This record gives sequence, C-alpha cells and structure tokens, in this order.
Amino acid sequence: MAICEQTVFEALKQVTDPELFLNVVDLGLIYEVRVTPREDKTDIYVKMTMTSPACPSGPQMVRDVKDVLRELGEEVGEVSVEVVLSPPWTPDRMSDDARDALGIY
Repeated sequence: MAICEQTVFEALKQVTDPELFLNVVDLGLIYEVRVTPREDKTDIYVKMTMTSPACPSGPQMVRDVKDVLRELGEEVGEVSVEVVLSPPWTPDRMSDDARDALGIY
C-alpha cells in the first residue's frame, strides 16, 4: 500500500487524547501532514498542536503518533513530529463528530 496523506490521516485517527478520549484528527490537533518518497521509503512529517500549551499528555501523544505511523509498514522511513503552539488550538478546529461527542454546539 502506498503511503499518502490520506493514509496518514486515517492512521492518526487511532491516536486519542487521553483526557478527552477523542482522536487527534477529529480534535483538530493535526495542522499538517507531508509524505516524502525517498528511495524505497516514505518519510512522514506531522505538524500538530495540543489543546493547551501545558498539556500533560503532550509527550505521550507525540510518542503515540510516531508509533502508529511506524506501524504502517516497512516502507515508512523517517517519522518526525513537530509540536507547535501557533496558531493556538481552539474548539473551532474540531470536527462535527468531536463537537457532538463533547456536547459543544
């Protein structure tokens, strides 16, 4: 299976915020995904944020993102995750499903 941005986004839906129990994609924590073919591997870059600058679960979520992406297969090369705080996350970035789950209308 070729690794493309859509494949990465689908895999990232397996990573949940341990405090909100929703996946990082629906929460709107993923700001950018890039896949770069290199020889027989594909490098993956993810730019993400946290719901707050002092999120205690940040290191765990970054680790989970890397682990899930490495599980995509032998064709995965380097996986890098950049955590940014600008622009700051707001609930406006959440999917409708995530808003419904948290009762935000």
